[in-house]
Amino acid sequence: MDTSILDQVIEQLKVMPQDLQSQVLEFARALAGSTIQGVQGQQLLRFAGSISTDDIQLIREAIEQDCEQVDTNEW
Repeated sequence: MDTSILDQVIEQLKVMPQDLQSQVLEFARALAGSTIQGVQGQQLLRFAGSISTDDIQLIREAIEQDCEQVDTNEW
């Protein structure tokens, strides 16, 4: 299959009802507006070492204790 993504999207849009086409357009506009410019890593080097070793350890422990667990009754 040698069709571009744009061509594939257009083909899908052609068979959609107008209300769904409008949703696709809104979504595309939202995506286009959400691109955030980052900064070069060099600019972030000034922050290196700004978190204390003790705080880093606390963060690491919190991640290990809380982040990899699933609460099946949460929802």
